[in-house]
Amino acid sequence: MIDHFGINCSDLARSAAFYDDVLGVLGYRRVLDFGVAIGYGDEAPDFWISAQPDEGPASGPNREIHVGFRAKDAEAVREFFAHAVAQGAEVLHEPRLWPEYHEGYFGAFVRDPDGNNVEAVCHTGE
Repeated sequence: MIDHFGINCSDLARSAAFYDDVLGVLGYRRVLDFGVAIGYGDEAPDFWISAQPDEGPASGPNREIHVGFRAKDAEAVREFFAHAVAQGAEVLHEPRLWPEYHEGYFGAFVRDPDGNNVEAVCHTGE
């Protein structure tokens, strides 16, 4: 069900140093680093930390979380997106390939009613 999730951090550098250390003990490492978001795992980024935005729905004391829900294929990602939009979700990113993550990464991102960044993702391409 859960493909990956992420949290926002008030001090990304401090949090990165913390997670580099404590997750290293468990056998995990930085898999991707975009400067404002860092993904940890053994092979794929299963856990993400991101810089806390200064403004918008994700800023302030109630920081957004990010959850990536695993979808069986691209059609399921598109269906998830259509249903979310029909329910009034804010569109963050329409369904598409994300080659910067890895070949075959197909995802769509919306903001749920509480401001959380929710994604459906498959790893099989379009």
